[in-house]
Amino acid sequence: MSTPAAAPATRTAADTRWPAILCWLAVALEGFDLVVLGAVIPELLATNSLGFTTEAATLVATLSLVGVGLGAAAVGPVADRFGRRYTIIFCVLFFSVFTLLVAFSPNVALFTTFRFIAGLALGAVMPGCLAYISEHNKSGKTGKATTLTMTGYHAGAVAISLLAVFYSHNWHLLFIAGGVAGLVLVPLLWWKLPESQAFVDARVEKEAPAGNAGTADDDAAPVAPKTGMAGLFVGRFKLVTIGVWAASFMGLLLVYGLNTWLPKIMADAGYEVSDSLVMLFVMNVGAVVGLVIAGWLADKHGTKPIVLMWFLLAAVFLAALSIPMTSQILLNIAVFITGVFVFSAQVLVYAFVSAIYPPTARGTAIGMASAVGRIGAIVGPFITGTLVTAGIAYPWGFYLFAVVAVLGFAAMVIVPKAVDHAGR
Repeated sequence: MSTPAAAPATRTAADTRWPAILCWLAVALEGFDLVVLGAVIPELLATNSLGFTTEAATLVATLSLVGVGLGAAAVGPVADRFGRRYTIIFCVLFFSVFTLLVAFSPNVALFTTFRFIAGLALGAVMPGCLAYISEHNKSGKTGKATTLTMTGYHAGAVAISLLAVFYSHNWHLLFIAGGVAGLVLVPLLWWKLPESQAFVDARVEKEAPAGNAGTADDDAAPVAPKTGMAGLFVGRFKLVTIGVWAASFMGLLLVYGLNTWLPKIMADAGYEVSDSLVMLFVMNVGAVVGLVIAGWLADKHGTKPIVLMWFLLAAVFLAALSIPMTSQILLNIAVFITGVFVFSAQVLVYAFVSAIYPPTARGTAIGMASAVGRIGAIVGPFITGTLVTAGIAYPWGFYLFAVVAVLGFAAMVIVPKAVDHAGR
């Protein structure tokens, strides 16, 4: 089969860098979303803005995550059918417009509605970007490409955290900042983000078997990989799909459970509240370092072995945090190392998904792994909050997190290391 006319060799170095930069920036928008609502809720409640109550804040936080999960589940078939480029551009535009509408909401009902709708598009951005960037990486190794892209997620969270320090009293400006950032990104995406060449090639290959139908050697004719959800349950892909869904659920349960409740758990353990907030920052710094290391190791030694090691080490260090430590330096080192393994274990699951599924089902595979993970993102804070309410979050919260990490390890153990595109 001939290669499409637009040869990758004709692209300049700048052309190859732009997609990586733009996908990183798009993923940073989700990092923004992770923090902005939590940053403004205290102000909304303190000033009774829009008539916000604790119940309303809980509802909008929950529905935001539900929207993100539904968006992640829905985007895969769209990206696999119509392409990565237009999917990413449309979702960034859609998310940005509704984030701006949140800033000008006249009441709680519309605030919640706009957040939910924005979440639908936002949840679709990250799976689309990860599918794109894994295909843009010509080496075929997805570890470093995926983990470096996901550092944008944490950079976005840190950026909005710093803005919130100065502007949390004017919550409108924080949502305006997120919406405007997305709208500025849209023309850059249109200008500098070409369609994924792997996606284009996969569509050509999919159409090829029909043209070979009348050849003498029918056994030699290639079999077109199934697209969308059907492609996730062909042959041994069934086992892969079940395993990565379970691992993604466990991974995001850990990420959101810790990000939401770590300061409170450590405060309950007797540490100063200010020290507990520092620990959350230290853990997220560890996450960025972990992403860089994990991606490099995954490309060198294979993604599955590193995923397994990362989940196991996450379990060990989470359990270790249940041990009282008198040295603040030693405690922060333990928290840093925990962040190295906990956060990047989940991202390595995405890297594995990007590598093992064919391009015709890759967007759906990443989207559904993210969507199932979002259920864990909702369950994690709820379970941990229940332990906090019961007064047993320390040390039992860390024991629970350690067990969840072990379950993530077990889920990845059952996953085949390699499957061909026909599911064999």
